[in-house]
Amino acid sequence: MKKSIMLAMALMTAFASYAQNKPASWINNVKLSGYGIVQYQSSSKVNDKSNSFNLRLARVSLDGRILDDFYWKAQIQFNGNTTDLGNSPRVVDLFAEWQKYGYFKIKAGQFKRPFSFENPMHPVDQGFMSYSQITSSIAGFNDRAGAHASNGRDIGVQLQGDFLPNANGRNLIHYQVGVFNGQGINVKDVDQRKDIIGGVWVMPVAGMRIGAFGWTGSYARKRTVDTDHGKVTEILSLPQRRYALSAEYVTNDWTFRSEYAHSTGLAFKTRYQKPENATDFELSKNGDKAQGVYALVIAPIIKKKMHAKARYDMYQPSGDASKQKTFYEVGLDYEFCRNLKLSGEYAFVNDRSLTKHNYNMVDVELAFRF
Repeated sequence: MKKSIMLAMALMTAFASYAQNKPASWINNVKLSGYGIVQYQSSSKVNDKSNSFNLRLARVSLDGRILDDFYWKAQIQFNGNTTDLGNSPRVVDLFAEWQKYGYFKIKAGQFKRPFSFENPMHPVDQGFMSYSQITSSIAGFNDRAGAHASNGRDIGVQLQGDFLPNANGRNLIHYQVGVFNGQGINVKDVDQRKDIIGGVWVMPVAGMRIGAFGWTGSYARKRTVDTDHGKVTEILSLPQRRYALSAEYVTNDWTFRSEYAHSTGLAFKTRYQKPENATDFELSKNGDKAQGVYALVIAPIIKKKMHAKARYDMYQPSGDASKQKTFYEVGLDYEFCRNLKLSGEYAFVNDRSLTKHNYNMVDVELAFRF
């Protein structure tokens, strides 16, 4: 796996150098970019205290255009190890999009699922030490259904666009809808039932978005068992139905954002990270409901340079308050420039699934990009 990633990286670098030095008429604007996030985090959770430095993310991407109308991108994540699907170096993005018309674009490949405002946001720009719990659990990062870590992505085809411009030429409505395997990144479909995911939002004033998202599909596993009639392949498919309501307002370096998400559907008890987990059909005891909400504000102290921030982040993995987990977060960040950012946060956590519900977290991150 490591050799494959190194070879892919070498080919990406060579191709970028060639395209920049000898651009062909059919391919242009090729760019090599990437980013890394170095993290220190401590937690006072009883029986699970931690105090560690960590490489949160390390990614390199190559993107460009073909025949002017097509945009393409390939992105690889390097941090982690090769012991499991959750942390292994892996391809996270690989897609092409026809962008001739702003109101009708077609994207095909592996990319972000069109669910929620937060999911497609860049990790450096998202604003906090991690994505919200609903994004992680209901939008396909560490999905509650039991899929391997997929960073909110899947393989499929999507239509999207903006239309209804106002007098100033600013479009008032955006839509996006896609058909996906439903199994996460770098994995083929298992049950031959596709996920349909989409959203629409209105932009009544500059900087404001109010949207709604829907998701219907399934997550499945298969195994081979021995019977009196020979080996038989079994498939267990768990239907998933989800929706989200979202609002955001970004103005004068202030950011306000809140989202609510709800999920209906059973989940596997174990996460598919090792080969043996792929055949584990045992179901989670959390039941078939989950929901959560977050609300945040990011306020400038020094405009475009230093910010104060706060977030309320609540998630109920069983659809009620019995196992509810809530983060109350405050923090500061400082942008030395667009490509270098230092941030720090304190979080008070209330987790009702624990014997001792309350604990504290401290997180400091240095993010850079090129």
